[in-house]
Order: sequence, then C-alpha cells, then structure tokens
Amino acid sequence: MAGFGRSVISYTMPLAALVMAVAVRASGLSVDEGSLNVRIVVGVLSSAIMFTTIFVVLDHAEAVARRVGEPYGTLVLTFAVTAIEVSIIVSMMLHGANNPTLARESVFSTVMITSTGVVGMCLTLGGWLHRKQAILRQGTSAYLAVLIALTVMTLILPTYTRATDPGTFSAAQLGFVSVLSVLLYASFVFAQTVRHREDFVQGEAHDVSMRIASHESISVGVLLLLSGLIGIVMLAEQVAASVEDTLVAYQVSQADSIVGALIAGLVLMPEAISAVRASLNNELQRGLNVAMGSACATIGLTIPAVAAASLLTGRGLTLGLPAADAVLLSLALFICSVSFSTERTTFLTGMVHIVVFFTYVFLIFVP
Repeated sequence: MAGFGRSVISYTMPLAALVMAVAVRASGLSVDEGSLNVRIVVGVLSSAIMFTTIFVVLDHAEAVARRVGEPYGTLVLTFAVTAIEVSIIVSMMLHGANNPTLARESVFSTVMITSTGVVGMCLTLGGWLHRKQAILRQGTSAYLAVLIALTVMTLILPTYTRATDPGTFSAAQLGFVSVLSVLLYASFVFAQTVRHREDFVQGEAHDVSMRIASHESISVGVLLLLSGLIGIVMLAEQVAASVEDTLVAYQVSQADSIVGALIAGLVLMPEAISAVRASLNNELQRGLNVAMGSACATIGLTIPAVAAASLLTGRGLTLGLPAADAVLLSLALFICSVSFSTERTTFLTGMVHIVVFFTYVFLIFVP
C-alpha cells in the first residue's frame, strides 16, 4: 500500500506543480498582485508543492540515470538542475529593478554549497559509515581543473580588468569569456562521457534504494522529469521573487546574497540528496560526480546564458566578487585540491569542508 501511495505521488506531483503554477499566473495572484494575506497563503502553498515535487523529480531523475548508466546518468540531473537555475536567475533579473549582482551571488553560492556543503556531507557521512572511501584521482582532478579555471575567469578576473568599472566585463570581454566557458565545459563533458570515461566511473552502481517506477519506460520517466522541472521552475520563480520583494520591503541588508543562496539551495536540493545517498551507499565517486559536476555546469552554462540575457536586454551584469568572497572561494577550492589529492577520504576530511561551509553561511548574514 505504501508503494502504491508513493507511485501515485510520483505520477501526480509533477502535474500538480504545473497546474499550481499556471493557476497562480492565470488568477492574477502572482508576487506583484493580490492582497498581502492572499499572497502569503499562495506562497506557502507554492513552497509546499515545489519542495514535494523536487523530491519526486529527484526519484525520476535517478531512475532515468540508472537506466542510461554512468556517467550519462549524472549528466541528466546536472543539466536538469542547471536549466532550473538559469531560468530562475534570468526571470529574477527581469523582475523589478535591475539586479546586476544576482547572477554572481547565485553562481558563487552554488560553488560554495557544492564544494563545501554537499562534498562535506558526502565525505563526513560516508567516511563515518564506511571509515575510508575510495575516489578516482584522475576524475576529481579533472573536475577541479575545470572548476578552478571557470571560477577565476568569471568571478575573480572581472575585478581586475580595466576596460570597464571594477567587477564588470565589457561586452567584448563578456562574450569572449562566455564562449570560452561553454567550450571548456563541452570539452569536459566529452572527456567525461567518451574520451576518458573510465576516469569518472568507479565500478558498477549498486544503490538499491532507487526503486521508483522500476517498470516504467524511459520515455515516461523523462516526460515526468521534464514536467516536474517546468513546474519547479515556475513555482521557484514565485517563491524566490516573493522572498526578494519581502527583503527589499523590509530593507534587509545583504538581500542579494540571501536570495542568491536561496536560489542555489532550492535548485541544488535534488543533487545534494542524490550525492549524499550515493556516498552512504559507498559510491563516493558518483556522489562527487554529482556535486562537482553541478558546480562546473553552473559556471560553464549559467554564466554564458545570463551574459546573453544581459547583452540582449542591456541590463548590467556585475560578476567580480568582493575581496572577502574571493578569499573564501579560493579557500574552498584549495581545500578540495588537498582533500582529493589522495585516493581515499575519511570523515575528518569532510569536517574541514563543513567548517568552511558554515563560515560561508555565517558571513551571508554577518559580512
């Protein structure tokens, strides 16, 4: 009976998210309309449906991933989450007054959450349960090389260029860096899936906890996955924009940082759960593929998409990080380099990442 209930939820929640999002827009109860009390009720209901749908989408994405195999399965969830983040950031860039730092804060938050929070949870919980866990140094080194190059080019370099104001690129520089980011990420995906696939796949997957829709066709799984993602995108825009408007109305400092962290946290939730699950099942490399792959995809694909939106709409885009954030980002990447320099990790390695993650969260509210 429980299995039947779960099956019903897995099929109905993607549709429910779509219906809720369309109904809110059609009824005129969006974040900019309606009374405050009604908007609060709609926001709470939208949040509940969205979070439930996120977990359902996670199950469908992992079911599809198991059918197509690694490392292609990891890319399914990575591309899905990146599509969500791009949609939300672009929507909120066009929401209300120009918000030039939102994309920067969202991307920075994604990198910090994945490289410290998600990776830290994977290493700590997996190490505590299994004592020591093996990783593939070639694969993790490839992730780090791409991630370091992308983060420095897009989040640190703009602070030191001289063509425009500090923290910004000129149109030519923005286009050039965007093209390089896409090419570098495409090269990485080619290496991960074709040329050096063995560097990212650690034995056969043996996670038996993914049982949802075990007899459904892959086409049905993909359809439910896409439906749920579209619903999440529309509802997340509603929830995130409501939070942004509330923070602005109450003149909360660091509003951009809070909204950026909120967006990153919302869209990374499926991948975070998937990565921790894999680590608990002693598939640490798969968990790292999910976590680090998300960080690489976020910069490699999100920055070019946001840059294109900026160039087309004429809205300003500030990418260069403040000094404190740049130091924290450098620390996170350096710790990743040290943690993945050996072929085995322990829970202590993960605790170092978690300490940096808590520092990042604390500095959002107390900069």
